[in-house]
Amino acid sequence: MTDAIETPLSTPGDAAATSPRRPRDTGVGRRHLRRLLTPWTIVILTPLLVLALDPTNLGPVVGFAARAFAGTLPYIAFAVILIAWLKAAGAEAVVGRAFQGRETQAIMLAALFGGLAPFCSCEVIPFIAGLLAVGAPLSAIMAFWLSSPLIDPPTLLITAAALGWPFAVGKAVAAVALGLFGGFAVKAMVRGGLFADPVRAISTGGCGCGPSPFKGKPVWRFWTEGARRGVFRTELAENALFLVKWLAMAYVLEALLVTYVPASLIAGVVGGDGVGSVVIAALVGMPAYLNSYVAPPLLAGLMEQGMAAGAAMAFMVAGAVSSIPAMAAVWSLVKPGVFATYLGLGVSGAIVAGLIFQLAI
Repeated sequence: MTDAIETPLSTPGDAAATSPRRPRDTGVGRRHLRRLLTPWTIVILTPLLVLALDPTNLGPVVGFAARAFAGTLPYIAFAVILIAWLKAAGAEAVVGRAFQGRETQAIMLAALFGGLAPFCSCEVIPFIAGLLAVGAPLSAIMAFWLSSPLIDPPTLLITAAALGWPFAVGKAVAAVALGLFGGFAVKAMVRGGLFADPVRAISTGGCGCGPSPFKGKPVWRFWTEGARRGVFRTELAENALFLVKWLAMAYVLEALLVTYVPASLIAGVVGGDGVGSVVIAALVGMPAYLNSYVAPPLLAGLMEQGMAAGAAMAFMVAGAVSSIPAMAAVWSLVKPGVFATYLGLGVSGAIVAGLIFQLAI
């Protein structure tokens, strides 16, 4: 069968003469856009906008952000050195062994070590894929998934710098408790017949973030090997840049929050000691998608404006569980039912953590 409407043959020259010339899409525009959409853009443009629109508040905004950032620098330095040491030593092997042995023991160790794992956001995916491939229990993996986004050495120190050590310790306890809660809940679900086939088609290949966590043993004296010294230097530089840019943005946003958002508005929505403020904070925190480095400074500003401590804890826990890297790691490896369970356990655990923290302080 032929087409009902036939088009005449044409030569390349005819096409050039009759068609407007369109620039070839080289992707340059997209690359420039990605460069602009970075934390540095907010750090630079925010003072310029304040200068243009409200010059009298330029000094207070810049001064607040600078003082807050300077106060965090010792914590940043220690956190960067610690995470580089863990990576250079190959501490992933310790975390991998936590999933071996009996299921109950694996759940407890996975919840505990979830806060110590020195993984970048892309390395979590092949690490968990490998665990699933060798038959690690889904309950232990869920415990790791729930505790890992909440706390790690840099997050602990940054939270302490912004909100104080009681809040940082409370968050660490909440991370382990949420991991245990989720792990044992999934264990009961599996025994009840759920999640018989929870895993998508997965590959255990890495992403270029480092060596396989299933090989070798940690070398805590990493400086004795040239390759590990190289890893230390690379991780030190990359993590320092990562933390500096995100925290600079966080403190600039906190300065805007404290300067321009009325305290009465915050106190009216998430202030007070009631259950309602904690639930609202958890539900708002879930779609906020704030990583654990940006959230503490912003919550410090919200608490100065009247946000209750329990609501702040619920917001932080829910936001960490629903951050883009955390959700991507879960969604890419398991089927929708397990993913929905992850989110449900995360938001319910955030509410409980907020209520308990509110009572404890």
